[in-house]
Amino acid sequence: MHHKWNIYFVTLPYGTQFAKVALTVGVSLIGVVLFGTIAGAMLPMLFRLGGIDPASASAPAVATLVDVSGLVIYFSVAKIFFLRVLV
Repeated sequence: MHHKWNIYFVTLPYGTQFAKVALTVGVSLIGVVLFGTIAGAMLPMLFRLGGIDPASASAPAVATLVDVSGLVIYFSVAKIFFLRVLV
């Protein structure tokens, strides 16, 4: 029996690779959150060890670091999952 909703999940918008796309987004999200948590906790300590005011490691520094690393993490995970698909 062919259900109407199966068409949307299999053919639109990611074709037959919808599971890999979902896995890529999920794994990337976990990686970015873990990295952001660790960076947010470690940056003030590292700044204090370097003799810099730990308040300098507040939101702007952590947000910038997490945003840039988030892109790197996402595209690295996507490259791993889609390497054979894109070749």
